[in-house]
Amino acid sequence: MKVFITIICSIILLGCNSSTENKRYITESSGNINTISVVSDNMLWEGKVGSAIRSVFAAPSQGLPQDEPLFTIRQIPLQVFDGFATKNRLILKVSQSDSSSLNIYRNVYAKPQTVVDLRATSPQELITILNNNSEKIIDAFTKEEVKEKLRRINKSPLDVSEMEKALGFTIDIPSAYRIAKNTEDFFWVRKSLSNTKTMDLMFYEVPLETIRPGDSTIMDIIKMRDAVIRKNIPGPEPGASMTTEDAYVPSMFETIIDNKHTIETRGVWEVTGFFMAGPFLNYAIEDKINNRYLVAEGYVYAPSLEKRDLVFELEAIMKSIEIN
Repeated sequence: MKVFITIICSIILLGCNSSTENKRYITESSGNINTISVVSDNMLWEGKVGSAIRSVFAAPSQGLPQDEPLFTIRQIPLQVFDGFATKNRLILKVSQSDSSSLNIYRNVYAKPQTVVDLRATSPQELITILNNNSEKIIDAFTKEEVKEKLRRINKSPLDVSEMEKALGFTIDIPSAYRIAKNTEDFFWVRKSLSNTKTMDLMFYEVPLETIRPGDSTIMDIIKMRDAVIRKNIPGPEPGASMTTEDAYVPSMFETIIDNKHTIETRGVWEVTGFFMAGPFLNYAIEDKINNRYLVAEGYVYAPSLEKRDLVFELEAIMKSIEIN
């Protein structure tokens, strides 16, 4: 019996050791939102390749009143890329090699993490591959950051069940926000940064015919948002309200939210006659089943503050929308 028990225990211990050896423990990633670690040797970084990387990833963000880079970039020389440096959430590895390739990996050194490995036979080939695939790389990095932002938001969510029931959708909003206005068809959600600085969200629906396809789309969106704001959000004094700034033509894109065609509009708002302005981001989500556009908009009033990451927080929140 003693021999039998010894054999069984040995088998169990061997199995546990084998299982442990086959599993690679991955630590949590780290890093500020929208920060890329570029791993390359100093000669590439200080030459044309580095300039090309900066022109792609440090290009001005769309829809901000002042130039702010799309991503914050920091370079790490290849020879010191080890230990804690490998735990950053966004990594772009750039190197010369005997062959050319571009690969996007998930959770290589930490989790969650997106690693882009770019290799080429010459500096010029590195630049060509980078430029040809810039949209794909930016999309991969942005999706990673949206997921990370939502993970942080969901640690302490705001109860918006009344709004979700009224407008027929679900959304993740952190408890740092509050519902400032609640009607049957319009909801205004706010986060105070100080006594005067705020981040705001608003949600409402309009019939599909409100936004016409073609050349009139952008004008329909401007007309729609200005009318809704004039009706629902008070200005600094009677008769004054937020409008889309005439001198700054909004940028319009097509995207997908909740697997639905969505019109994305980025621009600058202002209050005419007052020194008040800031960026806005509007999503008109096409909901054909309910014959409507569900409209979600975020805007920021934060003079003297950088606004890229503030707008990105609003973007992440709105991209969590799922229509019932």
